[in-house]
Amino acid sequence: MAKGYWVSVYRTISDPEKLTAYDELAGPAVRAGGGRLLSSRDSRVVAHEAGNTQRVILIEFDSLEQAVAAYESEAYQKALVVLADGAERDFRIIEGIG
Repeated sequence: MAKGYWVSVYRTISDPEKLTAYDELAGPAVRAGGGRLLSSRDSRVVAHEAGNTQRVILIEFDSLEQAVAAYESEAYQKALVVLADGAERDFRIIEGIG
């Protein structure tokens, strides 16, 4: 079964305190949903072309369905409310191959 991934690229961080509060809620929500963090806010980013070196987060799940369910979970939705306008990001859930 193909794995599922959350890919989140932060374009801007306007409120670091909101981001920290989000991280404190999102981490446990992701782990409860079966997610495994493959990069962190401190991971180095080498950007090419129109790339962004701000913050890139990659999280792996056992399936796309599990990744979607974790995003839709009550716990993760509470984290999103806390983040609100504290950051602008490009967030995607994708299915891996094989």
